[in-house]
Amino acid sequence: MIIEGTVIRVGDNIDTDVIIPARYLTSTDPLELARHCMEGLDPDFLKRAGENPVIVAGKNFGCGSSREHAPLAIKGAGVEAVIAASFARIFYRNALNIGLPILESEEATKSLQEGHRISIDLENGTIKDKSSGAEFTAQAFPPLLKDVIRKGGLLPYIKERLEKEVT
Repeated sequence: MIIEGTVIRVGDNIDTDVIIPARYLTSTDPLELARHCMEGLDPDFLKRAGENPVIVAGKNFGCGSSREHAPLAIKGAGVEAVIAASFARIFYRNALNIGLPILESEEATKSLQEGHRISIDLENGTIKDKSSGAEFTAQAFPPLLKDVIRKGGLLPYIKERLEKEVT
């Protein structure tokens, strides 16, 4: 699975309240949540993100409370993937549960620049900066997680598996 997008950079310790402020947690609609994604950090985030954004963050992305709304807001905003030096573990799990590709690569986060076009190969964990030609590696996902991401999250994955068992 290949993902292509444009880098939008954020810093270290981006917590879930910055990703989606608590006042919007009354909704679980990804498109409604997307309207407020990162608004506390950057009111122009959605405009700046443009088409097919890939968030590139520093350390500890998704720290703070364990709200599932944070990856939903990111995915609803059209973000193709998140690359960070490290993720808060609960955010990591919540993102995979909804099929949001997230990759850890400190090397990539130090080098990828705002606005650069990148390509991510989820099969082998490679990240290519199409603007500079540089290549980076991230930990490739095991087969099960690749399937979960391809299906759009854990629930669609389980639903398909159950339907196959019934037929």
